[in-house]
Amino acid sequence: MASTTPDANQNQESTKNSIIFRSVKTLAESPELTSVPSSYTFATNPDDELVTDPDDDDPIPVIDYSLLFIGTPDQRAKTIHDLGRACEEWGFFMVINHSVPKSLMEKMVDQVFAFFNLKEEDKQEYAGNKNVTDPIRYGTSFNASMDRVKFWRDFIKIIVHPEFHSPDKPPAFRDTCEEYCRKTRELGRELLKGISESLGLEADYIDRTMNLDHGLQIIAANLYSPCPQPDLAMGMPPHSDHGLLNLLIQNGVCGLQVLHNKKWINVSSAPNRFLVLVSDHLEILSNGKYKSVVHRAVVSNKATRISLATVIAPSLDTVVEPASELTDNQTNPAAYVGMKHKDYMELQRTNHLYGKSVLNQVKI
Repeated sequence: MASTTPDANQNQESTKNSIIFRSVKTLAESPELTSVPSSYTFATNPDDELVTDPDDDDPIPVIDYSLLFIGTPDQRAKTIHDLGRACEEWGFFMVINHSVPKSLMEKMVDQVFAFFNLKEEDKQEYAGNKNVTDPIRYGTSFNASMDRVKFWRDFIKIIVHPEFHSPDKPPAFRDTCEEYCRKTRELGRELLKGISESLGLEADYIDRTMNLDHGLQIIAANLYSPCPQPDLAMGMPPHSDHGLLNLLIQNGVCGLQVLHNKKWINVSSAPNRFLVLVSDHLEILSNGKYKSVVHRAVVSNKATRISLATVIAPSLDTVVEPASELTDNQTNPAAYVGMKHKDYMELQRTNHLYGKSVLNQVKI
């Protein structure tokens, strides 16, 4: 049985027999669809469209997670240094030799597919939920009520910590998700310990000050259906994320691009690796030393792409501000205004999503 609040139950009951929105999956499967509807046509900036594969001279950072635990002191120190460099120069890195079984990652992606393949009325039970703290939200685009252009994606977002929630269907989703979320939460917290040390702070500093025992963890699963004119549509626009880290896996279909040195870098989908994105609250806590990465999702006319993001974030009531240990009033004053995490999420929900439009609002 799904764990839900009374309000969520009421929303689900009221939407059970009605369709709140037309999903992109339904649109893409329509036999008459031959072109992208005008409401999905996304205009790109020609000056911001240099797309390339990773450069051998400046490769995407790869972090060997196992060296944080079984490496020699020198290997561990180098891994922590590499973590810091990745957060500072890229805001993005890949993690190998981690603690999440490959079989569990594959099973979780399969369950996400199974959810999106449910009958539309089963998914629409969660479509009436609009608040950022609603336990389960099924939707399309980003904020369909205010997006100037709709985005070619359907999503389900589930709050899985500090209280675990899950949809009722498909039958194996709940158990798989619960195990996967526990493993990814452990991975995220251990990575944050290494990142904390890379900033010259105590290993548990981020964990403690961001109250991660009660921290928000969200699973955000995205379905990018085949698009008849992929050059005209966008799965998700350029944006950065709320939270500290975003641990991302894919189904083998590429579509993620990260912005690095004013170029869009294609990120290939590799099995048994986590793609880790630095998010806005880590940039704020580090007072701008570490950068949240701007990224986007492009679509294909051939394949369906699944991405599964795990957001590791402060507790909702935590005020996120630059660490006092990293600032001083003389040479390095605080560059961001402190704000409760839940207020930051609401700010993101009610604003136009593009680049660092939300983060820029809390910059001093």
